[in-house]
Amino acid sequence: MTILLCLTISFYCFSQNKEVLYNFTPQPQSLLLNPGADVKYKWFFGVPLLSGISVNGGSTGFDAYSLFANNNVDFSIKVQNVVDSTSRNDYVTANQQLEIFTAGLRIGGEENPSYLSFGMYQELDSFIYIPKDPAILALYGNKDYIGKSFNLGDLSAKAEVLSVFHVGFNKQLNEKLTVGIRGKIYSSIFNATSTHNSGYFYTVQGSNLIYDQVIKSDIQLNTSGAAKYLDENYDGDLATDFRKDIPKKAFFGGNLGLGMDLGLTYYPQKNIQLTASLVDFGFISHSKDVVNYTFKGEYDHKGVVNDFNDQGTAEDAYQDFKKAIPKEASYDKYTTQRPLKFYSSFQYSFEEERQTECDCATDEESWYRSAVGAQFFAMSTPRTPMLALTAYYRRRILKGLQMKATYTIDSYSFSNIGLGLTTKIGMFNFYAMADNLLAYSDLSKANALTFQIGFNIIAGGSSK
Repeated sequence: MTILLCLTISFYCFSQNKEVLYNFTPQPQSLLLNPGADVKYKWFFGVPLLSGISVNGGSTGFDAYSLFANNNVDFSIKVQNVVDSTSRNDYVTANQQLEIFTAGLRIGGEENPSYLSFGMYQELDSFIYIPKDPAILALYGNKDYIGKSFNLGDLSAKAEVLSVFHVGFNKQLNEKLTVGIRGKIYSSIFNATSTHNSGYFYTVQGSNLIYDQVIKSDIQLNTSGAAKYLDENYDGDLATDFRKDIPKKAFFGGNLGLGMDLGLTYYPQKNIQLTASLVDFGFISHSKDVVNYTFKGEYDHKGVVNDFNDQGTAEDAYQDFKKAIPKEASYDKYTTQRPLKFYSSFQYSFEEERQTECDCATDEESWYRSAVGAQFFAMSTPRTPMLALTAYYRRRILKGLQMKATYTIDSYSFSNIGLGLTTKIGMFNFYAMADNLLAYSDLSKANALTFQIGFNIIAGGSSK
């Protein structure tokens, strides 16, 4: 049951597109998406544990209503309907991020403006493709699928909990160009990865009613940080052990890795802005608390009885599979790549303000009250990249109050409308952002949702 447990955790628990926050530079957190963002504040620090709280998740091909609707349909039938309506390229994702602390300050004089930012955040990522063929086999067995080759490579999932320590440097090279870089140290608390699987299962009927049942499997699940919890003989107190292990692993006690972000902002004209960034170009080396599970081998059975998963349950299918292809454990180290994200944007600003209405030495985009633009997002996945295209409108509504409205087309939805608001009263900053607003009338029918909120103390910039 170990491999099924880990895949189930993956299902319910990968960084996603943060289209509202990207290039919304009144917020210091936008530096995490583009270290070369054009920021104007003198310094900032986030309220510990409250400066950045974000949660997002989604699924393609089905929604929560499909599984949990109160419509007197048996849950097993709902699961079968979801499997029947999805493909191997549909997926379920979730991401949660919590800033532990963050701060930044301007360094250098007016002729050499630079910005230094640093902090720590905790993150949970997960991404799982719908295992189409194995799900059919687990739900229905193979008696009605004689001659079909089930693709075991449909099994592809990954999940991770980690902490990230980061330091970023942002420098304005001239009036048109700002560049930035952010270095990161990853400390992985828990990882489960099973993304390079292959194999097949088929049953054919030969002469004299003899069935030929063949399995060829090359499936591997790598795990780190949870060996004792996955041990069948574990009898400890889960809550107590979690409280001890997680803080230790979060502060450089886990499996470590290195990464970096790169970004820039360029103004070909005063009111036209171009941006681009690469986020999480990095890796983690897993050598501590590692247990890897493999199902590798071949199985060929000939007989008059075709009884694979004759009970029609996932447990029965798993037990039959284990009999055919034994599970083995190993403890070799492995390396994972962080999901690489690419952002870019074009922005046109208008409604120019007068000099007397702003302090242009400190106030971001103080000459322009409004802006429209477009953004492009791409993220690496175990198969094809995840893509999104966003159109947006930004406006400085009042002194200390700004908004950004977005419309995004992605693999989840063609009707994703988002909104972000940020306010600055004195030095106190509060922001809230959400997308898929049209789905809030019935959240169970939403394919994806994102929510972000936070509190900061900011000196200078974005006050009008």
